[in-house]
Amino acid sequence: MAPLITNIYTADPSAHVFEGRVYIYPSHDRETDIQFNDNGDQYDMADYHVFSTESLDPAAPVVDHGVVLKTEDIPWVSKQLWAPDAATKNGKYYLYFPARDKEGIFRIGVAVGDRPEGPFTPDPEPIKGSYSIDPATFVDDDGEAYLYFGGLWGGQLQCYQKGNDVFDASWQGPKEPTGEGVPSLGARVAKLTDDMRQFAEEVRDVVILAPETGEPLLADDHDRRFFEAAWVHKYNGKYYFSYSTGDTHYLAYGVGDSPYGPFTYGGRILEPVLGWTTHHSIVEFQGRWWLFHHDCELSKGVDHLRSVKVKEIFYDKDGKIVTEKPE
Repeated sequence: MAPLITNIYTADPSAHVFEGRVYIYPSHDRETDIQFNDNGDQYDMADYHVFSTESLDPAAPVVDHGVVLKTEDIPWVSKQLWAPDAATKNGKYYLYFPARDKEGIFRIGVAVGDRPEGPFTPDPEPIKGSYSIDPATFVDDDGEAYLYFGGLWGGQLQCYQKGNDVFDASWQGPKEPTGEGVPSLGARVAKLTDDMRQFAEEVRDVVILAPETGEPLLADDHDRRFFEAAWVHKYNGKYYFSYSTGDTHYLAYGVGDSPYGPFTYGGRILEPVLGWTTHHSIVEFQGRWWLFHHDCELSKGVDHLRSVKVKEIFYDKDGKIVTEKPE
């Protein structure tokens, strides 16, 4: 499968259908001399491009709308514009992005535009009470909007075990809870205010349940526990929460009856790709369902130089996500 975008390196694709086109909001990978480490310092992204296409036919052109936001435009940011997402509500478009603040702590910012391709004007401060990485928005059928976020290790999620407003620096780096019976750390979610620019409530945990026990997944269950890259979509009235398992390199998902969860683990969507990270989005377009993801094949395996790809996915009669069309 050829990359969707080849003029620059792109990763972490958040895809949405706006105005009848697919818009893709990825990270923009770039060359760096920073050595690889498990804190992710080599992922040194400094701006965002937006892409769009009117068709997911392999021959259809993908438009690069150019740089829509860059580090120096955002007063609170020091570095590392990591995986973004976008949403629309009330006729405006909102770009959500994580970055390190001047103290080196990840926060989530929002920038606002009149068009899906931007340009976007960032709010001067991050969202109050935001932390960690990988924001993903979901606007429900009733118009309520939610922001999911969180990532372990370099994403600093494990530094907030004492509360949403308590950053424990001793947990920085490639660390996470471990031990017999210890539950895994979940992603975070909060409803957004009507103007889409702040949390409307206290941030809460997203719990993924093991189907065999009905209990939360354990911290040492690295094949299934949440690591980063939250995404939510809705199918047949059910909420699907999908994510990366990080150091085991799977894309997995759970299903629930509420945007807050809990979500019961449902299986894998994608096996490991070339490259350490895996990050995705799922969108319906022209009556078919699509998984946007990335790998490092174009860069011949350089972990921080990734390329966005897309493949069709399906559901079986029980609503499970499958990669082959059911008979």
